[in-house]
Amino acid sequence: MTIIDNAVYVNGKRFADPISLEQTYEVMDACGGMAWIGMFRPDEAEMTSLAAEFSLHELAVEDTIMAHQRPKLERYDDVLFTVLRPARYIDENESVEFGELHVFTGKDFVVTIRHAETPGLSSTRTRLEADPELLAMGPEAVLYAIMDQVVDDYQPVVNGLENDIDEIEDQLFSGDPTVSRRIYELSREVIQFQRAIHPLRDMLDRLKGGFDKYNVDVELQRYLRDVEDHVESVTARADSFRQLLQNALTVDGTLTANRQNEANAAESEQMKKISSWAAILFAPSFVGSIYGMNFDNMPELHWAFGYPFALVLMFLVGFIMYIIFKKKTWL
Repeated sequence: MTIIDNAVYVNGKRFADPISLEQTYEVMDACGGMAWIGMFRPDEAEMTSLAAEFSLHELAVEDTIMAHQRPKLERYDDVLFTVLRPARYIDENESVEFGELHVFTGKDFVVTIRHAETPGLSSTRTRLEADPELLAMGPEAVLYAIMDQVVDDYQPVVNGLENDIDEIEDQLFSGDPTVSRRIYELSREVIQFQRAIHPLRDMLDRLKGGFDKYNVDVELQRYLRDVEDHVESVTARADSFRQLLQNALTVDGTLTANRQNEANAAESEQMKKISSWAAILFAPSFVGSIYGMNFDNMPELHWAFGYPFALVLMFLVGFIMYIIFKKKTWL
C-alpha cells in the first residue's frame, strides 16, 4: 500500500480517514470537503485512478510515474503541479541527500507524492491540523505549508555545508593530500543544492502573480512572502559556498605547486651536495689510478718523494674543489 496518510477535511478539521482512494472519492462526494492524500511511490494504476477522479493532466501523471524531475511549477487548467527537491544533511558521512516531492493541488484536493524515504510530511499535516483556520483556507494553504517545510529543512543542510567548508580551510594549510578530492565532492553537492533551490525563486514569483487572479487570502500571501524571504537567504548562502569552494580549489592548487617547488628545490640542493662530494672523492681516485698503472717510464715511481707527492696532490685537488663548491653554495 502506497497511501501513507489520507484524510478528508471539512472547515479545516479532520472529518474522515478513508482507507482507500475509492472511499476518499465517496466521502468527498458526500460531504464536499477537501481531500489530502499522501502517497509514497504510487504505481500506475493508482495514478490512473487519481487522474480520472481529479482530472490530472497526462503529462503531469507521466512525470510523477517516471520521477527524476527538476523543481518546477506547472498549471494544467485548475490543477497546479509542483515538483520540489527536499534535502537533508547526513552527519555520518558528511553528505547531502536529495529527495523528490510532487504536489497536485486543485479546488478541493491535495495529493502529495514522495519518491524518497525523506522528508515525511507528518509534521506539516500536524501543524496545519492544529490550526483549523489556516487549513480551512484550502489546498493553497497546504501547498504553502509544504513549501515552507521544504525550505526550512534546507537550513540544516546549509549549516552542514558551512561546517564542511570550515574543515576544508583547516585541511588546506595542513597539507592534507585528500583535500582536493573533498573540495570536488563538496562542490558537486553545492551545485546539486543550487539546482534544487534556484528554481524556487521563479516558482514563488509565479504563485505571487496569481494572487489576484485566484483570490488568494491575504494571510496566505503573507505566508508565501515569508517563504520567499527564506529562499532568498538560503540561495545567497549557497551561492557564497560555491565561490568559497572555487577559491579553496585555487588556493589548493597554489599551495600544491609551492610544495612541489619546495620539494624540487630541496631535491636540487641535495643533488648538488651529492655531486660535489662525488667530485671531491673522485679527485684522489683519479690521481691514484694514474700512478697505479705502473708504467716503466714514469719517473715518479722511482722518486724518493713520489708517494708523499701523490698524497699531497690528492689532498690539494680535493681541497681546492671543496673551496670552489663551498663558494658556489653547493656545500
